Amino acid sequence: MNYKTFTLEIAHNKVAHLRFNRPEAYNSLNMDFWQEFPTAIRHLDQQSLCRVLVISGEGKHFSAGMDLGVFSSGAIKRPKEAARRNEHLRQIVLQLQSIISSIEQARFPVLAAIQGGCIGGALDLVCACDCRYMSADAFASVEEAKLGLAADIGSLQRLPKLIGDGLARELAYTARRMPAEEALQWRLVNQVFDDAESLINGVMDIAAQMAKHSPMAIYSSKENLNYSRDHSVTESLRYQATWQAGMFQPEGDMMAALMGKGQKTEADYKELQPSQSDFVE
Repeated sequence: MNYKTFTLEIAHNKVAHLRFNRPEAYNSLNMDFWQEFPTAIRHLDQQSLCRVLVISGEGKHFSAGMDLGVFSSGAIKRPKEAARRNEHLRQIVLQLQSIISSIEQARFPVLAAIQGGCIGGALDLVCACDCRYMSADAFASVEEAKLGLAADIGSLQRLPKLIGDGLARELAYTARRMPAEEALQWRLVNQVFDDAESLINGVMDIAAQMAKHSPMAIYSSKENLNYSRDHSVTESLRYQATWQAGMFQPEGDMMAALMGKGQKTEADYKELQPSQSDFVE
């Protein structure tokens, strides 16, 4: 499929690469993006087209965040009556949150490769990714306070779980930039690379390592890690036990892994079943 705001390619090793391609606009997230991005994620997931997705951006910056034209262009029609107008705005915010959350809900890992700025809505997006990586010149910023509003599509909810409550509050209240080395120190990112080229090469190598493994094992790990983040240890262990009772089938991927190890070859894993409903075209 062709998209206006990014390119999407899938390599032979089942690693997909979604690359923002509006560098002249600092890859800001315009109306086209908010319509195209969930379509792309849903297509990859429903058709089991990839095992890992890497998200990056062309040009100087990863993304400058929300394109304010989304709200000022008149593309969003709002009712005149106050109660319905405000309820409609709430629905818009919920829809945007749902688009960001689709990254977490995808059955494959999503890795963010961040060069330059990762600002506002872009930080919301990468906080929902499984892993984040930066080039040495990169920075992240919760800049909504500069615009007189609070971040509302994920950073305030996910960032404290990644870097701690106090620092997340400082970033939200000051709207300052967090440089790559600080992001690494506080574990917002897994690794910092020297430049944009080594960033992409390094992240694609990590993605390739993930893609070698059983997609069922990776999906199971992601599902349980996400659940554990939001629940107690006891609840999470019980959920893991129930999940394992249904998904652990020794004659499947485990047997393929053991055969591959014994024969010193790459295990041949089947892809996950497409998830698109048989009842909806």
